[in-house]
Amino acid sequence: MSTLLTHDEYKAIAQKITFPVDPFVNGKFSKPLSGKTMETINPATGEVFATVAACNSKDVDAAVIIAQQAFDDGEWSKKHPNERKAIIIKLADLIEENQHELAVLESLESGKPIRECQLTDVPETVDTLKWHAEAADKIYDQISPANDGGIGMIVREPIGVVGAVLPWNFPLMMLAWKIGPALATGNSVIVKPAEQTSLTTLKVAELALEAGIPAGVLNVLPGLGPDVGESMGRHHGIGVISFTGSTEVGRLFLEFSAQSNLKKITLECGGKNPAVVLSDAKRLDSVAEHVAFSALWNMGQNCTANARLIVHKDIKEVLLEKVLKEFDNWKTGDPLDPDNQLSAIISPEQYEKILRYIDIAKKEGADLIYGGNAIDNGNGLFIEPTIFDNVTTDMTIATDEIFGPVLGIMTVDSDEEAIALANDTCYGLQTSLFTSDVTNAHRFARALQAGTVSVNCYGEGDITTPFGGYKLSGFGGRDNAFSAHDQYTETKTIWIDLSE
Repeated sequence: MSTLLTHDEYKAIAQKITFPVDPFVNGKFSKPLSGKTMETINPATGEVFATVAACNSKDVDAAVIIAQQAFDDGEWSKKHPNERKAIIIKLADLIEENQHELAVLESLESGKPIRECQLTDVPETVDTLKWHAEAADKIYDQISPANDGGIGMIVREPIGVVGAVLPWNFPLMMLAWKIGPALATGNSVIVKPAEQTSLTTLKVAELALEAGIPAGVLNVLPGLGPDVGESMGRHHGIGVISFTGSTEVGRLFLEFSAQSNLKKITLECGGKNPAVVLSDAKRLDSVAEHVAFSALWNMGQNCTANARLIVHKDIKEVLLEKVLKEFDNWKTGDPLDPDNQLSAIISPEQYEKILRYIDIAKKEGADLIYGGNAIDNGNGLFIEPTIFDNVTTDMTIATDEIFGPVLGIMTVDSDEEAIALANDTCYGLQTSLFTSDVTNAHRFARALQAGTVSVNCYGEGDITTPFGGYKLSGFGGRDNAFSAHDQYTETKTIWIDLSE
């Protein structure tokens, strides 16, 4: 069970914490073949707190050879699923044993509030690994319907070498989403963490070796996207890339696949997700709480953030008053203080991007009714929670993914208009629908074009439900649930002639 420590206890851990900074290949840390490094900046202070290896294509080539050799020797790929399960569960247990250090490390390099790292990210990382471990010996192959003259066996086999490319907003959780099913199905894995957030991934790789995952099966290559990510995407020795990140970069991985070995590509990309509040919605206090959480969780740096509030005119004023009060409850400050729900923006680039979108919204005529300013906090990257009212479809704030703590309110005259407006986007990752009518819940949830629709709450489902998007929000498969295992396996038909 994950529990919060005090602010002073977290600061003490931060002062003493040690962490690896070099690539992890073939069961050990070693200097990158590139000979290059990059700085990791603490977004809350602007200070450099780590110098991390920056790999390149030479490191990718070497890691692919090691990963393929590890796959071919069968120490992991041919292990009984029950044995792989036990080892992955041991890894999850080791992560839990190191939960406070991992939470602090994630907070330091990402700027995320420690309470979120401690109470959400680390526990869900543990649960995800254990769930996929348990699935390893519970997904059955099939026998096709056939006559007495033959039998068709439909079997699933690991692809071989898997590439996992992670985002910076949920480093530990997204690592578990990818290595959980990839390892459970018997693959070797090469992970490229985001350049801003490499350290927890490197630490987990070290714990994986301690848990008993053989050398060469789990490898981590920190580095820049063009140097490592593109090299992985173009590499003929990698059989699948699972990517979470922007739609812009996701498109590139499809190009890399087409230009190389037609490797499988699974993309979980961006979103411009709405919270849709119908005219019959009740319990508006609860609605407001979910709206605020969905817009502000992780400083709005979340692909499922409900950045658009689409609300019926009959209840708008009452709901807006409650949303404003909820925003007041979100305290911004030092990420290592567990009293804070909001903290620093990941990087100067993202910080400037968010402020630029706020300025554009003002110039295009949206009404700023809450926040909208940078917070003067020394060299830290802090922005006030922000709300714009009277947002229209022709405004940039209505269409672009801002990836920050910015909510735009759009008012509609009918429930049907609300659904049409929710679907009026190139994205389709998540939608929150609020209604008190069970018929509307079913009817409109079906009509909404999104991979996940949560009703009377903000949510992404859980590890048992597939996660991914429609339109530009996703491609090629789903994370989570048994569906995630499909990303990392090939389906083979074995037809046996039984005739005499």
